[in-house]
Amino acid sequence: MNQTYKKIYPWVLVALLWGVGLLNYLDRQMFATMQHAMSIDIHELRSATEFGFLMGIFLWIYGFMSPVAGIIGDKVNRKWLIIISLLVWSGVTFGMGFATTYNQLYWLRAVMGISEALYLPTGLAMIADFHEKKTRSLAIGIHMTGLYLGSALGGFGGTIAAAYSWHITFHSFGLIGIAYAFILIIFLREKKGHVIKVSSTLEKRPPFFKGLAVLFSNIAFWIILFYFAVPSLPGWATKNWLPTLFSLHLNMPMSKAGPLATITIAAASFVGVIVGGIISDKWILKNIRGRIYTSAIGLGLTIPALIFLSFGHSLFDLISAGICFGLGFGIFDANNMPILCQFVSAKYRATAYGIMNMVGVFSGAFVTDFLGKATDAGHLGRDFAFMAVIVLVALVIQLSFLRPRMNDFDENILHPKEVFND
Repeated sequence: MNQTYKKIYPWVLVALLWGVGLLNYLDRQMFATMQHAMSIDIHELRSATEFGFLMGIFLWIYGFMSPVAGIIGDKVNRKWLIIISLLVWSGVTFGMGFATTYNQLYWLRAVMGISEALYLPTGLAMIADFHEKKTRSLAIGIHMTGLYLGSALGGFGGTIAAAYSWHITFHSFGLIGIAYAFILIIFLREKKGHVIKVSSTLEKRPPFFKGLAVLFSNIAFWIILFYFAVPSLPGWATKNWLPTLFSLHLNMPMSKAGPLATITIAAASFVGVIVGGIISDKWILKNIRGRIYTSAIGLGLTIPALIFLSFGHSLFDLISAGICFGLGFGIFDANNMPILCQFVSAKYRATAYGIMNMVGVFSGAFVTDFLGKATDAGHLGRDFAFMAVIVLVALVIQLSFLRPRMNDFDENILHPKEVFND
């Protein structure tokens, strides 16, 4: 690899993983839009409850596997882990086009949960390793736009299935993922020194679960875990219940409220992750807490947004609040891994993000159920507003206790308990 290519490769890596992230979210999301098309051939899917079980098995396995995936990502060659993960979930997507029974779909969704969980902690840790303080947040932010776009494109799965068939839809996207894996084989590179090679009896790999012990003895990680989990509540709430809120408050059919809500949030989040990345990377050069302050600005924007989403009853109110929320959440999203890097050694970052991902997913499962009951009880808007209060608590804790000493945490230089000293 020549010097010029070495200089540009960190951005080549972002471009390559952007495609993986897009496929990761697209393949999981498009299933949610294809109930009607698939129910013609698989009768159990006519039941919303049965279809919900297929959605749920993915989330539960994905959540439980995330920490395990992170541990694995910290100990093996990440290039091949990402490629194998992509090949497996793309193969599952392709195979779903051949499914003829409910049980087949159930087990395929379970396998997809395992394989897709392997990607995000590993991919983000890899980007963080290749990008240091001048570009880390922007690189993470650009990568996150791939996830957002994949989620948005997944919403068209039902449209493609209606135009052709659900079998062809699964086959097509499965083959695209398999083909993309071969591109990664050629161009994806692991960072030198990531994998510990046992060259003598004196050099041994650390115990498999050592990362968990290190992380849970780090008070800063508990704070990060809390302030990551709390915004996940409104994050998942807007994904799953904002269309309903728009429909109720604007007296609008779901066919219009759904696209309006999702496009508003997605477009604003696209801008947010880029803006948040640029601001954070510039601020960190002048102030070691620059990333934390940038993230705090993002969280702060979501607080009034949640209140106006809760009580606004005009199109202007709800669109403005949606833009404010998406912008703020994007700024927050772009800085989670970069902030983690200030408190967690590179050896354990995939493990740490895997735990964070699990907590975020389970928070989403909780709030989705909670707001479903709130909708039935007629106070969805009120409970949206309540989330603003707990986000405020997380914001205060974040600003009060997270005081990093460096951009890249090194456990050999600084003990975790010292991160709170001025």
